[in-house]
Amino acid sequence: MSPRKLVFVVILLTLVAAFIDFPKSVTILGRELRRPDFDLRVGPMRIFRDFEPRLGLDLQGGAHIVFEADTSSLTTEDKDSAVESAKAVIERRINLFGATEPVIQTAQVGESRRIIVEIPGVTDINDAINLIGQTAQLTFWETTPDAASPSAQLIEASPSAFGPFTKKTELTGKDLRRAQVTFDPNTGEPAVTIDFTSDGGSKFAAITGRNINKNVAIILDEEIVSAPVVREAITGGSAVISGGFTVEEAKNLSIQLNAGALPLPIKVIEQRSVGATLGAESIEKSLIAGAIGISIVIIFMIAYYGIPGVLASVALVIYTLLTFAIFKLIPVTLTLAGIAGFILSIGMAVDANILIFERMKEEMRWGKKRVFAIEAGFARAWTSIRDSNISSLITSGILYYFGTGLVRGFALALAIGILVSMFSAIVITRTFLRFLYRD
Repeated sequence: MSPRKLVFVVILLTLVAAFIDFPKSVTILGRELRRPDFDLRVGPMRIFRDFEPRLGLDLQGGAHIVFEADTSSLTTEDKDSAVESAKAVIERRINLFGATEPVIQTAQVGESRRIIVEIPGVTDINDAINLIGQTAQLTFWETTPDAASPSAQLIEASPSAFGPFTKKTELTGKDLRRAQVTFDPNTGEPAVTIDFTSDGGSKFAAITGRNINKNVAIILDEEIVSAPVVREAITGGSAVISGGFTVEEAKNLSIQLNAGALPLPIKVIEQRSVGATLGAESIEKSLIAGAIGISIVIIFMIAYYGIPGVLASVALVIYTLLTFAIFKLIPVTLTLAGIAGFILSIGMAVDANILIFERMKEEMRWGKKRVFAIEAGFARAWTSIRDSNISSLITSGILYYFGTGLVRGFALALAIGILVSMFSAIVITRTFLRFLYRD
């Protein structure tokens, strides 16, 4: 692709990033400017994105919930492992729910085992409690061979009474491969489609095969959610749970099934909303620090490298816009540690340009023309840039894998910044230099 076309692509990317980065509303000279919302529909589902940054618990507050685990039925040596398993299930559920950077800790007060959960950005604590605390135990029940066909009133059975459904099958949620939200093609009502493992599919085929023209009850958390009549043996290894769900209820059910059942009962002993521990003042100071840092870097690059330094500075501004746009698109939960990783990556973004420019100066001292020195500078500096950034990415990966909470936020922001900085130095700066010094 010619330098002219590449410059056009870079400008287009910059404009898109600037659109995403632009605040939802801002007042300039007494006039409010609003960015249009992004509204996308996929079938009956409406996907809406306002491209607002997602802030962590330290910057926007959220929900603080303390659960107490019932370990009375466990031996002393099994209590700790059961609580840790419950903690892992809760963390998976929160992540699937869309909340990130949760703070989840276990604590022991006397003989009481507790799980402390802090979720950023949650405004309705009851929704969070319902999602986290439900056990999502899925079982399938059938009638005894001599039982009459159940009637519709069985759906209203109490949680502990299943009417003629007296025989629990061997098929449970443990045989589940995945659950996902689907919509009835005729009514458009949301439901949950579950796909079984190969062993679970065989069990389900056997159950439906021996219950043709009979009801099979799908029971979730000791409550009948559906008792469909089996018309023929189902060998496809999947089933549909329907029960007049809303889209949100179907989504939460699929999350609970995918995340697994809690290994032990838990109950809420404390719940409260928490305010931001750092808040707007820290965000403002971080932005000021970032602006000062970028300004100093730009002044240095222009003073030391001249025109190439100007181009590198423009690329640095574009890098900042692109990185923040990616943070909004993923979206990345920004904590103060994540902002620190972002600012750190801005300084690292200039390293590659410095290596390239120094190699270009060497090539020109050896008598090469500038246009050839540019190509040689990028080619010779690439291996050093590649190796240094890969080592930084490995460090970020280790921090993200073994870290929790704020550490993972820092690692993710730093890794994204490193990847975008490589693109900025190798593609954007190079494109500008080729366009300016073309033959």
